[in-house]
Amino acid sequence: MSRRHRAERRQILPDPLYGDLVVAKFINNLMMKGKKSIAESLFYRAMDTIKVKAKTEGIEIFKAALENVGPRLEVKSKRIGGSTYQVPIEVSSLRRQALAMRWLIQYARQRGGRTMADRLAAELIAAANEDGGAFKKRGDTHRMAEANKAFAHFR
Repeated sequence: MSRRHRAERRQILPDPLYGDLVVAKFINNLMMKGKKSIAESLFYRAMDTIKVKAKTEGIEIFKAALENVGPRLEVKSKRIGGSTYQVPIEVSSLRRQALAMRWLIQYARQRGGRTMADRLAAELIAAANEDGGAFKKRGDTHRMAEANKAFAHFR
């Protein structure tokens, strides 16, 4: 990592179906080994499955899931005087979005189901309903930050 200046943020193109940058970012995170067309088809099939199961627009469920899973606080290790403290810090909006995407994909992959599109749809619906593995992960992160509130002055 360069010490001189921060890396520039890459500009990505919006996805072809919804024209949304957040969806394009999610598809990029979902992609494995550069297979973008497979990642796109998985995401769009998951949106169709959500439309059938939840009887609402898939993109609305997706946005609600991202909002529900994104953490507001997290802990960061800080070394002070030979001791390491878990210091709670507020999460920036970009990191909140990145963590939410990462957790949704991780727990969708761990979930039981026939296809990845079905598992992703199930995890997104669960997260939108404030349930599921990714939402529990957010709760764990918040509990950890709450438990270490005493070290907030080290921020």
